[in-house]
Amino acid sequence: MKQFEHLTDAEIISRVLQGEKPIFEVIVRRYNPHLYKVGRSYNYNHEDTQDLMQDTYIDAFKNLAQFEQRSNFKTWLIRIMLNNCYRKQQKYSFKNEMTKDTVNENVTPMFAGSDNDAQRRIHIRELGNVIENSLSEIPEDYRMVFSLREMNGLSVADTAELLNISEANVKVRLNRAKAMLQKEIQRSCTPEEIFEFNLKYCNPFTERVMKKIMEL
Repeated sequence: MKQFEHLTDAEIISRVLQGEKPIFEVIVRRYNPHLYKVGRSYNYNHEDTQDLMQDTYIDAFKNLAQFEQRSNFKTWLIRIMLNNCYRKQQKYSFKNEMTKDTVNENVTPMFAGSDNDAQRRIHIRELGNVIENSLSEIPEDYRMVFSLREMNGLSVADTAELLNISEANVKVRLNRAKAMLQKEIQRSCTPEEIFEFNLKYCNPFTERVMKKIMEL
């Protein structure tokens, strides 16, 4: 599939709709990290998140012809993932613990810089579980805004649309989420490294999803 990696989402979608099913694998690999972060930010474990990701890709494939290319495909795909997460949450009456912590609303960038030396990477791996657990303890309203904005790189407008809140609310919630995580995360890692979907997971998962899609 490496020969197709340079293609845009629109080009891939067009070719899939013309019957080139296998090329959908590029989409799966391209968006695995983003969907994984959404599922884990919803407090689902690794296995449940992968199941939700698979459902999302299958839903997207089945409805690919309905995608309006005026919108952003990444946003469209994440919306499907969010809907699946919400439905699962409702089905099992999944409740997140809400806190009433006082937060400092500031606009200081959370990840102001990066240092890629080997010692820092070792430090990141050692603290990875602690960081992820800390994020899981943040109230869902703030955690989801943090996930979409910082970890998935969506715009304020797209985040507001996906979560059905105002853009001003997105900014407030993001600042509050940053304040809750500032001490642990700022000194330890970048947002891309939180809930990382490693290659050892990506390959078998992608094969599983494509097997399902090829059977459709």
